[in-house]
Parts: sequence; structure tokens; C-alpha cells
Amino acid sequence: MSKQFMDKDFLLSNETAKVLFHEHAAKMPIIDYHCHINPQEIAEDRQYENIAQPWLQGDHYKWRAMRSNATDEKYVTGDASDREKFQKWAETLEKAIGNPLYHWTHLELQRYFDYYGSLNGKTAEEVWNLCNKKLAQKDMSVRGIIRRSNVKLICTTDDPVDDLRYHKQLAADKDWEVKVLPAWRPDKATNIEADGYVQYIKTLSEVSGVAINDFDSLCAALSKRLDFFDEMGCVASDHALAKAIYAPASKEDVDALMKKALAGEKLCECDADKYKTALLLFLCREYAKRGWVLQLHYAAVRNNNSRQFAKLGPDTGYDCIGSSLDAASLTAFLDALEKDGLLPKTILYSLNPQDNAMLGTVLGCFQGSEAAGKIQQGSAWWFNDTKNGMETQLKSFADLSLLGNFIGMLTDSRSYLSYTRHEYFRRILCNLIGTWVENGEFPADMDLLGKMVEDICFNNTNNFFGFDVKL
Repeated sequence: MSKQFMDKDFLLSNETAKVLFHEHAAKMPIIDYHCHINPQEIAEDRQYENIAQPWLQGDHYKWRAMRSNATDEKYVTGDASDREKFQKWAETLEKAIGNPLYHWTHLELQRYFDYYGSLNGKTAEEVWNLCNKKLAQKDMSVRGIIRRSNVKLICTTDDPVDDLRYHKQLAADKDWEVKVLPAWRPDKATNIEADGYVQYIKTLSEVSGVAINDFDSLCAALSKRLDFFDEMGCVASDHALAKAIYAPASKEDVDALMKKALAGEKLCECDADKYKTALLLFLCREYAKRGWVLQLHYAAVRNNNSRQFAKLGPDTGYDCIGSSLDAASLTAFLDALEKDGLLPKTILYSLNPQDNAMLGTVLGCFQGSEAAGKIQQGSAWWFNDTKNGMETQLKSFADLSLLGNFIGMLTDSRSYLSYTRHEYFRRILCNLIGTWVENGEFPADMDLLGKMVEDICFNNTNNFFGFDVKL
């Protein structure tokens, strides 16, 4: 006899897992230490008009699935009505067996809309009306959804030139109890080969008040912005890199490369790597001095469909997994920081799951007494935050490091309804640990196991970043 569809014990296949989830994981709040939500929507407490807005606007996960179902782009990112787009999404879900989007969608329907059926082409009208009626309620605004999700702290993703006006507004709002902190994402300053680099440096110069004409002045400008972000409560940085880079060069060489780029000359990949190495080393040393956490996201190949990129721009669903990382370059980079005692607490993510074991061994080379698990492998990310991808990452982490020190799940989303991804992760985590226990691979010490689960879900993150969020 088959189990009930996504019932209270969804993904929990043994009794130990059920206890660990229901009595420990489920009650823990959420710290969303990496996401792409817009702080303006929190500051203004946006109220959605219909379910297509939080679900389909900007969600390239769903867009990719819809395109795979031969959906015309009009119904994906085009000018079709929200109701028409929702219908096409519902029809796509019918084919999505085994895809985490199916689970995420129905977890969101259950937790936020009390709908326990299945969304498909036939039920789309019923679900559309039910969700829209719920979204009209005052407690289903953006702030209401965050509160309902038991979120205690959010780190957004912010450019160094951002004025952080909405973070200021939220910090001063006595009616808002959830911390919303900026996170530093300096990719536009790093990507010297990008078309917009020259204009970006001009903007950075204007915002910082530093005339940028060489590497020293660039560092001075970024230092001023680092100070500003630090004053605003920032404790996390994030970099998106296609590959591991370590190409040291003299200051004179880096200055010459910058001047070429600022004059409009295109740099070859090897010269761009020299600039990036110098800038990343400078920034990471600054993070260490400030006590910030460094996040390095590797191995995404972006904007592969040039025709669609020209029409729709970046982050529209045309990215893929890149090649495995070069461990020699990665470790040489980390070692250059470690030599000076300026390797910050670091989280390493690779989009390529073949890197799991390599990253697990890199961690052990650079751990320190400053923090339990000072160097972390990040949670299964993007194309890997599937059931299989999460299990694979967790098993690899446990094989090669200390799973009890893991800082757990992040949302990495643009949608406020995506907090159920934490529940998805927690169910998978508890089921894996429960399976090991019931196989006799670890003692059935429920006090120890319960604490371990609570730590991975919340406490480790809180301590690692130094957030000091109270339960």
C-alpha cells in the first residue's frame, strides 16, 4: 500500500528520523544567511496580488522547467497574463515527478495555503482562487510570510555601491523584529573582463569619493565601502567565480592591467586572473580583519544561450554546471591567506557535485581554533539542492569532516515562499541520520542526536556568523 502524498512524515522513513524531525528540527527558527530577496519589498511590506507574482516572477528554476515542457516564452517571461502563466506552470508540474520543484511547490501550498491536494492543469483554477484569497489577507504580506516561516535573520545580496537605504529603513523600524543585514557581493568590481567594468569603476569612484586610476585607489575605494557595510551590520561576503583562481602578479603588473581595462582594452583570461587574484586576496584579508565570513561560489557557467541572453539578460535560466575545480589553485589561494594569518572563516560551494569529496578534504587542510568548522563546505547549491544532491553532499561531508559542525541550509532564492526549502533539507537530514542510527552505525542517544540536529538547523549558523540571534 502506498503512503499518503506528502503527509506529516514525508521523507521520514524510520522512527528515529520522525522523532528527530518532529521534536527537534521542526521547531528551530531559520537564519537565511544567503538569499537574493529584495529588501525593498520587506521595507514596503509588499502585498501580492496573486500567486503568480511570488512564484513565477524571477524564478529561473520554474522557467527552465516550463521551457522543458515546450512552453512558449510568452507564458514564461513574456506578456501573458499572470493567470495564463500560472496555468502553464500547473501543466508543467504534471511532468515533474522526481523533481524538487514538485516537492517545493506542494510544501508551499501546504504550509502557506492549507492546500493538501496536487496542483495540475485540472486543479489550477481551484488553487489559483484559494491562494489569491489567502494572499489578500494582511498576515500574508511579505513581512507576514517571513514571520509565519519563523525566520529570525536574513542576509540579502548587495553590491558595494548600494546605499543600503532599505536596510537602514528596516533597522529603524520599531514594528519590525527580524534582522535584515546586507551581504557584500563585489562581482562587478572583480570581473575586469566584463563589458560594464569601466562604467562600474566610475560609479564606485563617485559613491566612495575616491578617484580610481590604479589598484591602490581601487582598494581605497572598496575599503571605504567595506567600512560602510560593516557599520550597517554586514558580516558576510560572497563571490561568484567560474573557477578556482590563483595567479599572483606584481603590483606593477596589476596596475598596468587595470589601466588597460580602464582604457577600454580587453584582457585575456590569464591577465584577468592576475587582477582577480590580487583583488580577492586584498578583499579576503579585509574580511579577516573585520571578522566577516567569506563565501566562494564556484563552477557555474552562466548565460550560455546568447540569443536568449540578448533578449532577457542574466539570471533567466540559461546557466549550467561547470568543470570540476582545480584543487591546486584553490588550496594555493587559501594558503596565501593562511600564511599571513588572514584566512577568514570560509564557506566553499561548488556547483559541480564531483567536487564534494575534494572540498571535504580541502576543509581539513585549513581548519583553526577560531571556530568549530572554520572552513565549511556549503550546502548543496542550485542544481544540487535536490533530494539526491542534498543526501550526496551530507554523506560526503560526514565522510570527510564533522557533520555535527555543519552550518546547514540556505535559501538562495528570490521568493519569500521558498523558506519551505529549509523544511525539505531538515527532513532529508533527519532521515539520513535516523537511517545511520537504525542501522547501528551510531548510538541511539536521542539527547545527543537531538542537539546535533538543532545545531545543524540553527545554532551552528548563529555561532559561525556571530549573529547572536536569541531563540
